[in-house]
This record gives sequence, structure tokens and C-alpha cells, in this order.
Amino acid sequence: MSLIAGSYERFIWGFKLKPLTHDSSSQTLTLTQLFSYPSHTAPITTVAAAGPVASSGSSDDTIHIYDISSAASLGPLHHFSSSITSLIFYSPPNLSFPRNLLSATADGSISIFDTEPFVLLKSFRSHKKGINDLAVHPSGKLALSVSRDGCLAMSNLMRGKRSFCCRLGKEATIVKFDGSGERFFMVSEEKIGVHLAEDARLLFELENEKRVLCAAPGESGILFTGGESRNITAWDTNSGKVAYCIEDAHSTRVKGIVVLTKDGGVDDDPYLVASASSDGFIRVWDARMAIKGKANPLAEANTKSRLTCLAGSALKSSKQPQIGKSVPKEEQDLAKEI
Repeated sequence: MSLIAGSYERFIWGFKLKPLTHDSSSQTLTLTQLFSYPSHTAPITTVAAAGPVASSGSSDDTIHIYDISSAASLGPLHHFSSSITSLIFYSPPNLSFPRNLLSATADGSISIFDTEPFVLLKSFRSHKKGINDLAVHPSGKLALSVSRDGCLAMSNLMRGKRSFCCRLGKEATIVKFDGSGERFFMVSEEKIGVHLAEDARLLFELENEKRVLCAAPGESGILFTGGESRNITAWDTNSGKVAYCIEDAHSTRVKGIVVLTKDGGVDDDPYLVASASSDGFIRVWDARMAIKGKANPLAEANTKSRLTCLAGSALKSSKQPQIGKSVPKEEQDLAKEI
């Protein structure tokens, strides 16, 4: 299992989660640092990871690609004229290597990359203002995005164009699909809307005590959220109630949450949840302990930097990521502005 974090100081951090050989405390796992260096010329705004590959986006208008297995940087992707605001890999359920990388930018554009090798397939404008977050349906055929223009947009990834847009009552900052793709979640300040994916109908709202800054869907309808409350809250999106909560998980606001799920191996624990905060700490938790009472972190690392985002991967693959050398010019052109 690997964790990737980005920081305001332009550093990218890579960690490997391993069992402790000598358990001298309550922690049973350790975070071993794989790499750490300033990969961008401006603060890192978003990271993504899938299988052996990771990516980071920054306000320096570039995306960097990393080979986690060899702890090596493969270089940048230069196809942008504005800040990268969101990154997400699409991995089909039967594959251990991601098929596509999707990016969103501050000018309202979405870009689709092939990953074998990394080559730009299509860019199109989906919003009039910067995109806050991007989510890909488990089928890989469509994506949802929320923006500073106060709209929710649905994009057809097969055609590479926006297919639907509606104005929200309030700007949303986070959008996520659940594991089945039948529901999606939208976050606006401290409120979390649970919607049906079929018609975007609002089922109910979950209300956190303070602003939500990150979210990650788990199994069986659980949604993990973190933010200014410094807690990690597990919501049961079937009942609309709090399932359990890790109180005071960090001393400052939580900036990233990752649910580390199985890759089919019997040794991997599907209950592991990782979190990162703006004070530089990354912690790994066993969600089962939180259900029983106050949870203690199984592992932690102090990056001593202002972390902005977190991503993780539990998949193993023998493939090595590569960046393509050439891109057809016509596929780099942005679609006409809205």
C-alpha cells in the first residue's frame, strides 16, 4: 500500500505502508518514506494514485507523473494554461493498472489522458469558471464536476464533451461517486448532499458541525469526511446518520482522506483509512477500532510541511508507467468556450 501527499511548499511525498518487524508500541504498521522533493514550482493542489503510478497537479499549470514502484519521477505533462485543480485515475475493476487520467483546471477545462503511455486524448471546456472537483463514474463513461460558477456538470467521456449542466443553489466544492455508481455526494461548506445518480435527485442532507474539506467513499454505503472539525467522520449514507467518528484525529484541519481497499490479497486490510492534515502529519487508522471506541493511529509520519492533499493505492501491477513523446495537435485543441 502506498500513500502520496502534496504540500504548499511544492514538495511531493511518497510513503509505503509496511508491517512493523518489532512492535514496541500500539502501532502495528509503519510508513516508510519512498521519496520527497520539490517537484513543482508552485504549491501542489491535488494528487492521485492508482496501481504503481501517481500524479500531482499544481498552480504552476503542470501535471507530474511518478512511478511509485521505483520511486522515480517520469516528468511533467505540459498541456495547460491554468492551475490544475483536480486529478483522478480511472481503473476498470478487472485491471491493476489505470486506463485513464483525468484532470480539471482553473479555466473550467477537463482533459483526458491515456496512460499506456501518458498521451493527451481530448480536452474540452465544461465550466465557465474554475473546477473545484471531478468524479468519474465506475463505468468510466461519464464524469461529474462542480465549479466556482455554481454549477454541476455531467460530461460524456466517450465523446469528450459536456452533456448536461445545472445551476446549484450554492457552490459545491467536492463531488464523489459511491462504489456502485448509483449515488453521488456533493459537499457545500458543512453540508453533504446524497443524490441518486440516475436523475440527480437529492435523497437527504448530512450536516457536519464545521466545513468539510475532503471526503472518500468506503464500503457498504459509508462516506468518510474530514475538515475544519479535525475529526474523521464516517457517515452511513443509507440511514443518513453518523456510523462512527474518530474525534481529534489531528490537531489541525484534515486536508485529505484515503480508504485503502483490497486488491484481492488475503493479507490486506479493507478497514484501513489514511488521513493527512495541514500540520504535516499523515496517519493510518483501523476503522474497526473507531467503532469500538477511541481509535489510536496504527502508523504516522510527520512531513513537517503544510500538506494540501492525499492519495493512496493498494493495487499491485508489474507494468511501468511511461510518458508519450508525441501528441496529435488536433487533440490538444480545446473545445469552443461555452
